[in-house]
Amino acid sequence: MAETGQLTQAPLSVPAIGRVTLVRIAIIATILIIWEATAASGLLFRDVVPSLVVIARAVANLLVENEFYWHLGVTAGEVGTGLVIGGLAGLAVGIALGANRFLSQAFEHFLYYLGPTPKIIFFPVMIMWFGVGPGSKVAMGTISCFFPIALSVAAGMRQIDEVLIRVGKSFRANTWQMVSKIYLPAMRAPIVNGVRLGLGVAIIGTLLAETKLSNRGVGFLIINSYSTFNMPRMYSLLIIVFVLAIGVNALVSRLGNLEAAKGR
Repeated sequence: MAETGQLTQAPLSVPAIGRVTLVRIAIIATILIIWEATAASGLLFRDVVPSLVVIARAVANLLVENEFYWHLGVTAGEVGTGLVIGGLAGLAVGIALGANRFLSQAFEHFLYYLGPTPKIIFFPVMIMWFGVGPGSKVAMGTISCFFPIALSVAAGMRQIDEVLIRVGKSFRANTWQMVSKIYLPAMRAPIVNGVRLGLGVAIIGTLLAETKLSNRGVGFLIINSYSTFNMPRMYSLLIIVFVLAIGVNALVSRLGNLEAAKGR
C-alpha cells in the first residue's frame, strides 16, 4: 500500500506560470542570440542589423534627448485624442447595435467588412478634410480604434443577463440610467478588451500617418532615421514604442481588473 501511495503521488513540477515565464525568456533569449549572430556574421549590408550593444547605446542616447520627449508628447496627444473620440463613438454605436436587433442586422455587417480594412487608405481623405497637421493624425487614430471598440461593445451587450435589463425596466430607468447603471457595469470586460485592441490600432494608425506626412511625432523620427540610414536610432525608436505600448496596454488591463474587483 505504501508503494501504491508513492506511485499515485503527483511528482513535484515547476508551476504552470513558471513554465510559461521560462518559455518566454527562452524565446526572447533565442531572438537576441540570433540577432547578435546575424550582426556579427556580416551577411547583411553594414549597419542593417547593428549589434545589441550599438542599439542599447542608441536607446540610452535617445532617452536623454529633450527633443525626443517633445515628439513623444505630440504622438501621445494624437493617440490619446483619437482614442477618446473613437472610443466614445465606438461605445455609443456598440450600445445602440447591441440593444436594437434591427440596427444590428442593418449596420453591424458594415463594421465587420470595414474593420479589417487597412485604415491608411483613408489617409488622403483625412488630409483633405483636416489638413496636414495633427488633425489628420487624430482622425487616423479615431477611425482605427472605432471599429474594435464598437464591435466589442456590441458583442458585450448581447451577453448581459436579461434579468438585469428587466430589473432596470421594472424601475422605469431612463436610457441614461440603463446605460450607466446596467449596461456599462455589466460590460466591463468587453469594454476593457475593446479599449486594449483600440489602443493598439490607434497607435499603429497614428504612427503610419506620421511616417507619411508630418514633421513631428515619433513616426516622423522613425521615418527620418530610416531616410538618413541611422539604423541604430531607428531600432531604438521602435523598441521604445514597443515597450511603451506594452506598458500602457498592461495599465489599461490592470485598471480594468481593479474596477472588476471593486464591483464584486
